[in-house]
Amino acid sequence: MQRPRILVVEDDARSQRLFRDILELAGYDVCQARSVEEGRCRLRDAVPALVVMDIQLPGGGGELLLSEMREDPLLPRIPVIAVTAFAMAGDRQRLIQAGFDGYISKPIDTRSFAETIAAILEEHANER
Repeated sequence: MQRPRILVVEDDARSQRLFRDILELAGYDVCQARSVEEGRCRLRDAVPALVVMDIQLPGGGGELLLSEMREDPLLPRIPVIAVTAFAMAGDRQRLIQAGFDGYISKPIDTRSFAETIAAILEEHANER
């Protein structure tokens, strides 16, 4: 059985390692990118089941990459979870309205991170 692939687009090395370790322990195949440009490349390499994306990224930011993903007719509708350390009042609402499927503020809750990913994947599968 093939493990669901999760793309983590995160420029902070410690956060990237933490996300990868948690997701791999939960049984996911994880690929990583550190910038918007690298994220674009990874999306073309192998379409993931879900993307975990930092908002503050080199090369334009997570909202730009999300917008490009949603406009690309060659990419299927992939759920994308926004992750940010700059959590301000109204950010969750703004990011959901921008098209993100979920929102997690940093520092993440390591106990519920994989559960949140699984719930969004399940919700996305039920929408099809």
